[in-house]
Amino acid sequence: MENRVALTVAFALVAVAVRWAVSLNQYSGANKPPMYGDYEAQRHWMEITTNLPAKEWYRNSTTNDLQYWGLDYPPLTAYHSWLCGIVAYKINPEWTELNSSRGYESYNHKLFMRYTVLAVDLLLYIPAVLAFCFIALPQRSESNQLKIAAIFLLYPGLIVIDHGHFQYNNASLGFALWAIVAISTNHDLLGSMAFVLALNYKQMELYHAMPFFCCLLSTCIWETRLPLLYRFWKLVQIAAVVLGTFAVCWLPFLFDVNVLVQVLQRLFPVNRGLFEDKVANVWCSVNVVFKIRNIMSQESLVKLCLLTTGVGLMPLSVDLLRAGTKTANSVLKFQYALVNSALVFFLFSYQVHEKSILLVALPVCCLLDRHPLLCSWFLLISTFSMLPLLIKDQLFLPYFILCLMFLIVARTAFEEKSFNYRTLFWLSMTGAVALSLASVTVKPPDRFPDLFAVLVSIYACAHFVPFLLVFHLLQFTTPADKVTFGNTSKTNAAAGHNQRLHGTGKKGKQTRKPHVE
Repeated sequence: MENRVALTVAFALVAVAVRWAVSLNQYSGANKPPMYGDYEAQRHWMEITTNLPAKEWYRNSTTNDLQYWGLDYPPLTAYHSWLCGIVAYKINPEWTELNSSRGYESYNHKLFMRYTVLAVDLLLYIPAVLAFCFIALPQRSESNQLKIAAIFLLYPGLIVIDHGHFQYNNASLGFALWAIVAISTNHDLLGSMAFVLALNYKQMELYHAMPFFCCLLSTCIWETRLPLLYRFWKLVQIAAVVLGTFAVCWLPFLFDVNVLVQVLQRLFPVNRGLFEDKVANVWCSVNVVFKIRNIMSQESLVKLCLLTTGVGLMPLSVDLLRAGTKTANSVLKFQYALVNSALVFFLFSYQVHEKSILLVALPVCCLLDRHPLLCSWFLLISTFSMLPLLIKDQLFLPYFILCLMFLIVARTAFEEKSFNYRTLFWLSMTGAVALSLASVTVKPPDRFPDLFAVLVSIYACAHFVPFLLVFHLLQFTTPADKVTFGNTSKTNAAAGHNQRLHGTGKKGKQTRKPHVE
């Protein structure tokens, strides 16, 4: 026990050290007026939230020009910006002075901003990772839990975006991961609350919404070993927690309909286009040869994206709803569904950012113990897909080092014995490395200045589509009626709950089952 605690602390410190080393590099928009980048956006939100009343945060005015990094994330992001802004004002009022602080850059301010991201990691994200590895994977050996935690914490995509480019994705992903931990351990009310918090930090958490909805609903419908009245009461409790958490988060904006509408319009803008920059999704790849953005109207594109995304979500949702009782296999289906839902959104939805791939990466990290090579492969390609953005921010060196370090650490988890599978992996990595090096060493033709950015997007998308098919296959072929998890079996969670209601306290016997890669 003492060794596990010591090793856990050591791994956490290494993860923090790696993050801090990356934070010493450039950030988005450094010394690039007039708009700068995401770093300035986060600073500007601190300026707005600490100087204006809540009803003015999302409204265009002479003191809040929404064309200059207007706040476009849900209230929890605004509250976080307000809290950071209060601390920033106490340290140096110039950092958040209304209007005159635009584009403020200094070493001390950069240090402060980097500390705010690291604080979220220490208080929210890293504890969530450790909780998942030690609580949601209880039947694994201590060494295996530590190994998965180390790989999870060293995922290069999240590190280089949050601590290099500069964002707070660790906040929404941290809440989402706590929700996964809660659902996986049969704490549905806590899971519902945590996911609502994630959704109210970043609206892109809608990528994960359908699996959460279907998983919670199926336990209320199909858990026939519990009385009907109890299941109905559980559904009422979940609804109350969801609505109550939403009400608390949105409270300052609920007293004025015009303010509420303004916030919603900022959260779901349709005038920004089908995708931004070079995104490794289907529409960006198709647009290379078939100029879909020029041929179809914006309204038609929105409808097309809604249709394709809805069709893509339907099979995984139906399968999850049919999973029924909360068994270890239904939890595994839930984790597969999170991957599939997020990837469907990323590939087919409207207004996708390249950084949205992090929403797919989180549930993939949760499956590292089950499919180490497959998941590590996806995580490396997901980081590679953001290469054009990272080169733009002068973050190529930390990107390359982080990926290499992740590959070395994750190599210990490769259990796949298939020669063909390993060959495909290394061929894929060779192509990614070649494109990465070419992007920074070879000058593209003047006629095609974005050549390598487009090639990176198409190459990554050509991986994501097969990954989507593979994870769907894994979800659909996981039987919901058997109670297996990894190398051992586990008692049905709902049955265990029913036993506790009657005071039996008995546990189901464990049986061995071969590990499936």
